[in-house]
Amino acid sequence: MSIVLYHGSKEYVENPKIIISKYHKDFYFGFYCTLIEEQAVRWATRITGNGIINKYEYTPDTDLKVLSFHEMTEEWLDFIAACRNGVAHNYDIVEGPMADDTIFNYVEDFLDGRITREAFWELAKFKHPTHQICFNTEQALKTLSFLEGREVDDR
Repeated sequence: MSIVLYHGSKEYVENPKIIISKYHKDFYFGFYCTLIEEQAVRWATRITGNGIINKYEYTPDTDLKVLSFHEMTEEWLDFIAACRNGVAHNYDIVEGPMADDTIFNYVEDFLDGRITREAFWELAKFKHPTHQICFNTEQALKTLSFLEGREVDDR
């Protein structure tokens, strides 16, 4: 069974790659997609107001090591904290809620010791988590087939 995923970008991405940047992301380095088209539009338009939505067919591979978080949990928080601190993991694919800008600020406050774990959950419980799926290995990227790309504009 295949699933449609979206990736918001400034360019067409027919051949996804894992980009190593100076900042660690929620699920470490990888190629990030989402089930939610509107979220991909926000990713694509966040800086200049326009961008490209890339659409893929994802065919899960049972031979890959996958970690899924269905909601924000203690395990999710600890995993994101480790990844954002530069701790690598050995999963091919990680899927779960996204620490959006507001949640990210709470995660940073937690990592820096400005708020307790309990305070994080009190603040985060009023936010609606989003969705992200991160393809962390070359083998994982092989499960994606480019369908199309289209320009979007939020102005």
